[in-house]
Amino acid sequence: MWRTFYFGPGRPKEKHITALLINLPGYQAPTFDGQRKGKGVSIVWFRNDLRILDNEVLFKAWASSEAVLPVYCLDPRLFATTHYFGFPKTGALRAQFVVECLIDLKRSLMKRGLNLLIQQGKPEQILPILAKTYGAHTVYAQKETCSEEVNVERLVSKNLKKIMEQSPEGISNKCNPTNGTKLELTWGCSMYHIDDLPFSCTSLPDVYTQFRKSVESKSVIRSCIKVPASLGPAPSVEDWGCIPEISSLGLQMEKARCRFVSKGMAFAGGESAALSRDLLRTYKVTRNGMLGPDYSTKFSPWLASGSLSPRFIYEEVKRYEKQRESNDSTYWVLFELIWRDYFRFLSIKQENSLFHAGGPRNVQTNWSLDQGLFDAWRNGRTGYPLVDANMRELLTTGFMSNRGRQIVCSFLVRDMGIDWRMGAEWFETCLLDYDPCSNYGNWTYGAGVGNDPREDRYFSIPKQAQNYDPDGEFVSYWLPQLRALPKEKRHFPGMSYIKPVVPLKFGNTKPTNSRTTTSGTRRVAIEENKWRNHKGNRMQ
Repeated sequence: MWRTFYFGPGRPKEKHITALLINLPGYQAPTFDGQRKGKGVSIVWFRNDLRILDNEVLFKAWASSEAVLPVYCLDPRLFATTHYFGFPKTGALRAQFVVECLIDLKRSLMKRGLNLLIQQGKPEQILPILAKTYGAHTVYAQKETCSEEVNVERLVSKNLKKIMEQSPEGISNKCNPTNGTKLELTWGCSMYHIDDLPFSCTSLPDVYTQFRKSVESKSVIRSCIKVPASLGPAPSVEDWGCIPEISSLGLQMEKARCRFVSKGMAFAGGESAALSRDLLRTYKVTRNGMLGPDYSTKFSPWLASGSLSPRFIYEEVKRYEKQRESNDSTYWVLFELIWRDYFRFLSIKQENSLFHAGGPRNVQTNWSLDQGLFDAWRNGRTGYPLVDANMRELLTTGFMSNRGRQIVCSFLVRDMGIDWRMGAEWFETCLLDYDPCSNYGNWTYGAGVGNDPREDRYFSIPKQAQNYDPDGEFVSYWLPQLRALPKEKRHFPGMSYIKPVVPLKFGNTKPTNSRTTTSGTRRVAIEENKWRNHKGNRMQ
């Protein structure tokens, strides 16, 4: 049940980016009729909300002050290593995507009378200094839910309160001498607002369907925030800082990536790029596809970076239905957004158990840590073309389909018996659309340690190949050595390909039309039918 919500085109040309907000069919620039009543200076601490539209943090800062200072902190912890297995927390592809988001955000802010201050360092060190320097009464930011992000929020709040006690010599002191500078966190990362749920997060249903039915019947989705056309002025800043090249972050883009962009699989970061796509009409039909730019809405990288808000997508879906048609595709887009909300709220309930080997249910499993097998998996050299093609796509583009994520997760934990956290942390490195709630929530589901009571999910590679890549088009695209083979042999190339590193859990290495099946293959069919009938089981 891997939740993928991709929404994005190939890399647009420069002139195309700057024209998108003007030329987008049906798009109307947001307007606000109210009056600005605030005084002094406020700071907007951009985190995973790199957008203008429907940004309540930005609106609150504008409404509460005479001048707004937008800030983005390049936190070195985002480029450190993962907790258990030491993989890079942010790979080159996602770093480049974030850089493009920042470039686009800076342009958009400048059009509205502001700018974006880029600072390298920890927010809890940078923001108090800026608050003191510019006399900010409040730092506004989006609220996050997982422990690392929440801990940073606590440190920022603590240090902001102490800035009057730590006044460096030579820095002017304009802040409130009693209370220091306040950190105000705003919820803005879900379609349904946390305050509008019909239950507390600690009482969240353990089954998605119960959650969905409850919010659909008892909760209302709030309207998008209308941000003013003019947000300025900003305070006088001598040096706004530079948006870095990823090489300065210690990362290098793989040259092999450039060979595979012909199918439209390169993603451009930023709100402007996200607004340029319209695939609602065909999403239901294409959401389980694997090859090409249009087999999914591809919303998720922009949702993860906050370049799009889920409420904005919701309003666009409703506008689409009103102007064109309501169809299965528009329904499934909203269905997936509710899944995304569920994982977000679930992370509050589950806390750090989301990251433990036993997951939220503390399931005791003797996982393997075989590095050789794991390396074969992550490098796309398992001997199973369907697994290998998906993993090479991930390495090259930062992208993998819903279906692909289910397949490679099942193979890693069921056929290889590898600790699911190795897979989750590797996805954290590679995915453009990484966010901890969706990524780890999905991996716990796939590994059978999540809150879902069903266990032992298994995706039969032969069956998945037959159903979703019958002609081997996908595997031959990512594994060029298979292109010369007949279509029926591309998934089962024998001696023409790498020797499989492990046998499949239920054997059955070739598709069959025979009516005779083993108990293992019957079990595979039963499990897959259960999975297919459970409408919420695609990862990320």
